[in-house]
Amino acid sequence: MSAPAHTPALDVYLARENGELVLRQGINPLQGTNSDKRILIIGGGVTGMTNAWAFLDAGYSVTVVSDRWASLDNRITSQIAGALWEWPPAVCGQHTDVISLEHSKKWCLSTYRIFEELIRIFPSRELPYHGIKMRMANFFFDTPIEEKPGDYHKMKEIESIKDIRGFKRDPTLVKQHAVNQEAGVVDSYQHLSPVVDTDSYMLWLRFLIATKGAQFVTDHVAGDLIDSEDKLLQHYGAHAVINCTGLGGRESASDKTVYPLRGALIRVVNDGTKFPKVTEALVVAHDYEKRDEDGGIVFIVPRNDRTLILGGLAQAGQDKLDLTIDSPEVKRMRERCNRFVPGLENAELDPEAGFVQGLRPLRGRNVRVERELRTKANGEASRIIHSYGQGGSGFTLSFGCAADVVRFLEELDAGLPPKPMQLPRLQASTWDAEPGAAVPAPRCHRLDAEVQQRLQAPAVFLNSKVQAPRSSTFSSVEDV
Repeated sequence: MSAPAHTPALDVYLARENGELVLRQGINPLQGTNSDKRILIIGGGVTGMTNAWAFLDAGYSVTVVSDRWASLDNRITSQIAGALWEWPPAVCGQHTDVISLEHSKKWCLSTYRIFEELIRIFPSRELPYHGIKMRMANFFFDTPIEEKPGDYHKMKEIESIKDIRGFKRDPTLVKQHAVNQEAGVVDSYQHLSPVVDTDSYMLWLRFLIATKGAQFVTDHVAGDLIDSEDKLLQHYGAHAVINCTGLGGRESASDKTVYPLRGALIRVVNDGTKFPKVTEALVVAHDYEKRDEDGGIVFIVPRNDRTLILGGLAQAGQDKLDLTIDSPEVKRMRERCNRFVPGLENAELDPEAGFVQGLRPLRGRNVRVERELRTKANGEASRIIHSYGQGGSGFTLSFGCAADVVRFLEELDAGLPPKPMQLPRLQASTWDAEPGAAVPAPRCHRLDAEVQQRLQAPAVFLNSKVQAPRSSTFSSVEDV
């Protein structure tokens, strides 16, 4: 991908402040300072490409290897994502590990700030367009939120964070958004969230890192990376390997806890002719008290100014992309959205892509952002750093995860030993609205055992032989 000698994209860079990534405008003072060290990134989805951006702006040279790239002809998983920024856990209800969840709260705030700043710096739709827009996100509940301890705690955390703008709890939101009065909604809250047009953003992101000097290699890296680490480092002249293979982590890290969570979205024309134009996100989260197989998810989100996406599905242990618009679960998904907002039954399918599906990369202990803990066959410390398993939150967590990966490389170069993921120092109490109050565990924290029994994952599914998708672009994820 060629780029002009100068483009406004070169005038933004990621800096690190207090261990987090922040977006700055101007000339990067670190540009090329570590150019003798090449970072090899495996995976071309949102996780891999965000890591590429972070390392380029830290002064490193970067090569990204993937066997598929974002395009409008053959979309990768990142482009299929719901891509609504959410405070964790996400509406698909699958992020359950306490350590991962607490890290995710830090990671997602970094992304929120960077997306907001990106919109401020590039507010127009001039090409290349990043595709990010701040929209009001509305979350609806069929009981008073206090009766759902996990949801209530999540809401109070959001309310207490000054960086998340526009918070309001208001049961009358159901009337303001023409939600069906028979939908059973009795409580709701809203806040501003970044919403990503994934096609635009993924193409913009590749353009950006190309202008910054990234190299792209179309190839498939097979097997456990630690077995081929030395050959990879030598072949690419690399200083370290960053594993962003998502669902491929089952093979690339021999991580048998990795499993797919199938999702699907219906895309409809949102121009105001067939139904009143929807301009805000309308969401009902997965509810494990509902004993139907779909969990009652409603996910109605403007993808851009002309397309509305309807979801969603969260099917653990389903590894085949064989759904159609006429599949029973897809029909139920559409019917839930139609019942929730009258008029949607008249919506016409997006002529470019009316139905899309993909596999979110989940793992038993959720997101893995850490150095390789195994030593190489010769006893030396590995130079592999992992960032995969973001599941339904790839866009939401992207910049926070990348900041930790850059830090881990610095620790590796300093000769420090690798450590497994631990609770962050500023744990959940950092976001408590009432300091010292007990933190209720969200209901979805009991998902692991329930998944094994009801959804055949991870126990049954993960013990079977799975043909993981060959594409290393499954480093990126869907949000619903």
